[in-house]
Formats: sequence, structure tokens, C-alpha cells
Amino acid sequence: MTEYLRPQKDHAALITLSIQRDYILPSSPIRASGLSRVIPTMTRLVQGVRERDVPLYHSIRLYKPDGSNVDLCRRSAVEEGLRIFMPGSLGAELVDEIQPEGEEVRINPDILFDGKFQEIGPDESIFYRPRWGAFHGTSLEQELRSRGVDSLILCGFSFNTATRATIYEASARDFKVVVVPDALCNASEQGLEELGRMGVYLMEADEVLSWLGTPKQNGKEDKAA
Repeated sequence: MTEYLRPQKDHAALITLSIQRDYILPSSPIRASGLSRVIPTMTRLVQGVRERDVPLYHSIRLYKPDGSNVDLCRRSAVEEGLRIFMPGSLGAELVDEIQPEGEEVRINPDILFDGKFQEIGPDESIFYRPRWGAFHGTSLEQELRSRGVDSLILCGFSFNTATRATIYEASARDFKVVVVPDALCNASEQGLEELGRMGVYLMEADEVLSWLGTPKQNGKEDKAA
């Protein structure tokens, strides 16, 4: 990898993609595969990022019941009664395992549909994306640039759609990209190999946390860690 592609830990942010309950419900038509392996790893990654004061963004989907904001490939299904990512439903919420410790955050559709970031903790927020990629139709790029972020760490439940689309969008905007294979669902070995040829770094969750450095406590390095 050249220096142009090398991620910078002091300018990094973690973006989770579609870590919502509709992907884990047993009867869900979009239930992800490999959940028992991925959720504990994803939880450790998210918590570790919080402990290191790294910016954290949760990118989610919301489908209006009339289908008016839904991708064309799913619009007919929603119009005909498919109920996933419905605003105000439990299925649209973040999974319990990555909720901020000691509280249960509920998504505010009014804030998100207005294109704003819903803050849920220090350096942590939720935002709505209208299509597969996290940059399409959102102010994510402006938000990241304003924070001095040039390196993105990606994990999520939907590698084939949201993660892959976000990688392409981030690369087109000259962000450096790290993908966390053991915190991804539905990722094939071939698909991950293709990312490497695109200049994307592949790092396991524990490797990412080690790279980011020592956890912090009250804004200072935790000397006991």
C-alpha cells in the first residue's frame, strides 16, 4: 500500500452500517447470516472505539410505509406490505448490544429525515441514509471533513449492499478505508479479496483497537490499561 492509501489513526472514525434489529429478528425476511459470530465482535469494536474517543457514526435505513423513500428494488414490496425499517418500530432501532451503556436510545425519525445527525453520546451519533451508500443524499462528507476525518473504519450487517456501496463512495471522495471482516455479515472471501485490490485495508477488530491505541479515561490515557 502507498502512503496515499494508508489510514491515519488520529484522523479516523468508525461508521456502522445498518446495525438494526430487523437484521437479527428470527422471522425477518432480511435476517443476516453469521450473527452469532459477528455481534460479539462488533460490540467489542464499538465499545473499544468509544473508550478511545474516536468519532462514531451509526448509519441506518428508514422506510416510509407508503414506499415513497424506498429504493426501486424494494419499493413494490414495501407498497405491498413488507414492513422493515419502519420509523418508530422496534425493528428500525439499533441492536441492544451496541446501545450506549446504561441507556436505550430510540431513533428520532423527525431529526433524521431532516438530514441532521442525532447525537446519542460523546462523539457518537445516528444518521439516516436514503440509499445503500452512507454518502448518497447525506451530509456525511461535510461532517467528516469538519472533524478532520480522512480515514474510515467500516463494519455492519449488510456487506453486499451498504458496506460495499459505502466503500465505493468513500474511495471516490479520497477517504482512506479500513474494513473489519470479523465485524461484517454476508461477506464472501472473494468479495473481501476484491477490496484489497481497491486499496482498502482489511483489519480484524482486535487489530483495529490495537492500532487506535490505548483506551482513554476522562480525556486522558488510561495508565492502568
